[in-house]
Amino acid sequence: MSKRAAALCGAAAVLAATLTAAPAQAGAARSAPAAHLTWKSCGTADYPTLQCASLKVPLDHAVPDGRRITLALSRVPHTAKTYQGPLLVNPGGPGGSGLTLAGFVASSLPKAVAASYDVIGFDPRGVGRSSPALDCAPGHFGPVRPDSVPATTALEQANLRRATSFAAACARTYADVLPHIDTVSAVRDLDAIRRAVGASKINYFGYSYGTYLGAVYAKLYPQRVRRLVLDSVVDPTGVWYDDNLAQDQAFNDRHRALMAWIARHDATYHLGTDPAKVEAKWYAMRAALARKPAEGKVGASELEDTFIPGGYYNGYWPYLAEAFAAYVTRQDTAPLVEAYGNFGAVDAAGDNGYSVYTAVQCRDASWPRDWRQWRKDNWAVYAKAPFMTWNNAWYNAPCAFWPKSALRPVNLAGAKLPPVLLFQATNDAATPYRGGAAVHRLLAGSSLVVEQGGGNHGITLSGNGCLDRYLAAYLADGTVPRGGGAVDAVCAALPDPQPLGTKEASSGSRGSALHGLLGFRG
Repeated sequence: MSKRAAALCGAAAVLAATLTAAPAQAGAARSAPAAHLTWKSCGTADYPTLQCASLKVPLDHAVPDGRRITLALSRVPHTAKTYQGPLLVNPGGPGGSGLTLAGFVASSLPKAVAASYDVIGFDPRGVGRSSPALDCAPGHFGPVRPDSVPATTALEQANLRRATSFAAACARTYADVLPHIDTVSAVRDLDAIRRAVGASKINYFGYSYGTYLGAVYAKLYPQRVRRLVLDSVVDPTGVWYDDNLAQDQAFNDRHRALMAWIARHDATYHLGTDPAKVEAKWYAMRAALARKPAEGKVGASELEDTFIPGGYYNGYWPYLAEAFAAYVTRQDTAPLVEAYGNFGAVDAAGDNGYSVYTAVQCRDASWPRDWRQWRKDNWAVYAKAPFMTWNNAWYNAPCAFWPKSALRPVNLAGAKLPPVLLFQATNDAATPYRGGAAVHRLLAGSSLVVEQGGGNHGITLSGNGCLDRYLAAYLADGTVPRGGGAVDAVCAALPDPQPLGTKEASSGSRGSALHGLLGFRG
């Protein structure tokens, strides 16, 4: 996604030469002296034992005595006599804040397990309370945006102007910072946190993009890894252009799963019992909103924004279905506008997250520089998977205009690690199943636990006791399942939710708490 002025190219080229060195050299790079952390109480009603601190790290880890930036950290300290070290947690994104995640993980694990770790969250460089925090173009996602599907030249040009203007705004505002917002720099920060807390090794637990961050750390610092948990695994062979095209097809499947679920509950929603006809009504609603946005806020693109979270977590389905039904059956726009505010609208934190997302993904790997390639590829995917394809294309489009000095993705193969535990749902849309399978092959000795039939993203600590038992056993004493094949253990997925107000409906509070913390899109 997006960015960069010519002024960045020289510094970026120097950084590229440094960061694409062989992993062994990267791990041995000169480091800044370990800092002392001062932890202060910052507890909340939900997580009263949470503590916070800040850590200065080099902007450019190749110049440890140069300019420094600040990382915001949080922790829930261990209370057990047997201390297993720091457990760093990351919610993904890239661009997701991890400060509250420390409290969530510590409170969700079995007490005896959590008590043996300092559970440490952090805002990665550029994110949230870390400084500087990126916000390239405040209000970039304000409604109503042009229709994401570029059915006319005018629509395509309008969306291209948005993408190029976002890239230019980032280049103007953060020219000195952007060359250092990338996964490998964030990995260097992880090791700075390790040194600051005085640990010889870290334990790490990452969701979504956080799995890629953790896997790259393991490749560059294999001797510093004690335990590594990766949940909803990024495919490292497709970062990031191919991974996004694969996402489009998987999200289309999840959207159709929602349409089928609505059809099964026709007695509640009155949209029909044929999933294909329910889907046709959804696209008719989209076309109507493209012509006349609901309350001047929810047009076609905003409708997509509202329903995309349903691909991450089926606990949102009853709310989305009610909004859909109200619009179609009663011409009532209020529930749809409310759903947009709850699920689709981007606030200030979202602007920050998107800015970091673009900065990392566009810098991490090469993207096509010729828009004609994007047009060809996305129309081809759209023909089979229309739900999110063009929305996702424009979300990533600033990368077509990023500086040409992208880094080379890190090859994860060959790292000698202790047992690693992977979790993957078979129908995950954000990180399709092939990512978990690929990392299982690349990380020799890893164990893969599969949620069969599951479609949610971020599957541990969300109410599936089978998955959580494997997680707890591993964090307790390093135990991993060994199946001897492509999969080491299988857990059944949780049942789909019930419509709101039914006797069988459950709150899904654990899942919704987690999914509110995860950094979506990656």
